[in-house]
Amino acid sequence: MSRAENRLEITRAIQETARRHLAEVGPAALSLRAIAREVGMVSSAVYRYFPSRDDLLTALIVEAYDEIGAAVEAADAGVRRRSDLAERFTAVCHAVHDWARANPHEYALLYGSPVPGYAAPETTIPSAARVPGTLLRIAEESERAAQELGAPTRAVSAREHRALGGVRPALDVDLSDERLVRWLMAWKTLFGHTSMELYGHMHRGILDYDAHFSQVIAQLAADLGLSS
Repeated sequence: MSRAENRLEITRAIQETARRHLAEVGPAALSLRAIAREVGMVSSAVYRYFPSRDDLLTALIVEAYDEIGAAVEAADAGVRRRSDLAERFTAVCHAVHDWARANPHEYALLYGSPVPGYAAPETTIPSAARVPGTLLRIAEESERAAQELGAPTRAVSAREHRALGGVRPALDVDLSDERLVRWLMAWKTLFGHTSMELYGHMHRGILDYDAHFSQVIAQLAADLGLSS
């Protein structure tokens, strides 16, 4: 085994161990020393791979963002009728929901409470953008197809128009303010609903999570004016 392969294998072992610890103690209590002991390394050696806990957290965050991003992109690509935007949107939403259920601790790391003392670096942005990027590509196609938003649609104020300025550089087409707001609402509803379910806020209130989630996504697709 070459040195590069050996380093990759050890890095992989550290990250896999860190993900198990993430489930047991949470990100704030993640300890490089404890991880090193489980991997069978002296504590000083692990710092050659991850100089600090924050560097390890960043690696875990990027890995998780890439996993959920890949799941979403695969779901979108798997829809045979590319013009069926409702089906694509539904597939993407279910991919988010399924990945979150299968990886609740990684989901909490990405979309839960911030880790005290940790600030994600800009290197996480490309991976973090994969899910919203997929949703926005569907939004852009709905704009090109001139699909009408579900009624009623509230006019966007000048103040809100200015507030949307940070999103527009990521767009390939000039979405109307009204469509952009509606898609941002859908994105936040998708993750808000998923978080409410995972964190137990709908326990005993919703008796069939799958049925309810499907209804929510179908309503969002209608609100977005996606025809199937």
